[in-house]
Amino acid sequence: MSGLRAAHLAATADIDERASIGEGSVIWDLAQVRETARIGAQCVIGRGAYIGPGVSLGDRCKVQNHALVYEPATIATGVFIGPAAVLTNDLFPRAVTPHGALKRAHDWQAVGVVVDEGASIGARAVCIAPVRIGRWAMVAAGSVVTKDVPAFALVVGVPARQTGWVGRAGLPLVPVADGALRCPQTGERYVLLDGVLVECPES
Repeated sequence: MSGLRAAHLAATADIDERASIGEGSVIWDLAQVRETARIGAQCVIGRGAYIGPGVSLGDRCKVQNHALVYEPATIATGVFIGPAAVLTNDLFPRAVTPHGALKRAHDWQAVGVVVDEGASIGARAVCIAPVRIGRWAMVAAGSVVTKDVPAFALVVGVPARQTGWVGRAGLPLVPVADGALRCPQTGERYVLLDGVLVECPES
């Protein structure tokens, strides 16, 4: 296992020897990390979580208990994946072929979920591949994501629909007098430009 300088690898975790675990990462009991998966530095993989073959996680990610991240998902730095959340990889799942034979790897094409920097996926949310979750976006608990989520968007429901915007701190942004949006915690300001939320340089 390359790069094995983790702070804690639980004895009951199932970590393939071909996986790469970054410095300071923690993998808890009964988690499974499959072959060629790449876990960045200072990540936390919760109890019973599953990281599929070749899945890539950036630094400082949290994958909470019993979350399932199926290949070929790509997870950027600082992403939160809540308890029992699922990132799927099959648009038209079947156990068998049309002739009744058990499906093998060559009988279907895996498609992945991409999660950009700082985004959060709430508990028991499901992301139906192929979708992209934008930077610092927030997927509410229990939501089912069936289309791409813009950066900083807050999406809620089944199917998930945008209900507002969030800042880097994760709190809903509030409008201010000049038409900008402000984070109530950090004071950072954001503006909408052609439907895209961007951070104000002066904030």
